[in-house]
Amino acid sequence: MGSLTVSPFAPSKLESSSLYQKHRSLFHSRRSTKKKNLSIVPVARLFGPSIFEASKLKVLFLGVDDKKHPGKLPRTYTLTHSDVTSKITLAISQTINNSQLQGWYNRLQRDEVVAEWKKVKGKMSLHVHCHISGGHFLLDLCAKLRYFIFCKELPVVLRAFVHGDGNLLSQHPELQEALVWVYFHSNLREFNKVECWGPLKDAAAPSSAGARKGGEEEEEEVEAETPPLSEREPPEACRIECECCFPPMSSIQWSEELPRLSGGGYGPQEGVGQRS
Repeated sequence: MGSLTVSPFAPSKLESSSLYQKHRSLFHSRRSTKKKNLSIVPVARLFGPSIFEASKLKVLFLGVDDKKHPGKLPRTYTLTHSDVTSKITLAISQTINNSQLQGWYNRLQRDEVVAEWKKVKGKMSLHVHCHISGGHFLLDLCAKLRYFIFCKELPVVLRAFVHGDGNLLSQHPELQEALVWVYFHSNLREFNKVECWGPLKDAAAPSSAGARKGGEEEEEEVEAETPPLSEREPPEACRIECECCFPPMSSIQWSEELPRLSGGGYGPQEGVGQRS
């Protein structure tokens, strides 16, 4: 009798148990799928191709003529972006737009890019500055990653400059041939350096990952006596008052001494617009 009373309940327990296991495995698989997706997205963003989207670029002209040659009127770019909206803001002005760099978020991230046009001994060049580390320990901890990201995203930044300042470049197409000098500022010797990225038209090209190497090979074929791009030093302005160099003073004072190819680190770098 006891067995008869137990037998009707045994199957239902087995069914509920198996049903619970099915639901449990289903929920577990859903959770694991979400976790996989979450882990894939950041990797894809970090190592995927960098794409410039003009629709996400906001350009501000502050006190400059959009066609005035930078060899006669100072021209500076201040570029910031929002991780939340993915919007890029580019200010084109005579000096760095410091109001764009205020706030705790910008001070924490330090992911802005600033640049200025220079005429040195009659030749135009674009000088781009990135802050790799120094200022607080979080930047120091991820200096290598920050250097990698800046190098990866800089072609997008340069395309933003070209697109945002399109009227200037269409009015003065020779500026596309100007050399781009990239200054990486860091309190670590390894990342405190200057790199020549070649002409603007090549450095801003979508396939500019190998632009510097390609540029070096072409230059070696054409002009054997000229040192390759990686071994060049940034041009130095005349030490006396002249007409071949402009502007006479840099508007970007991240450090009194900028990093050099042949030199080492210069200690902690300073904030934009500050002097040591």
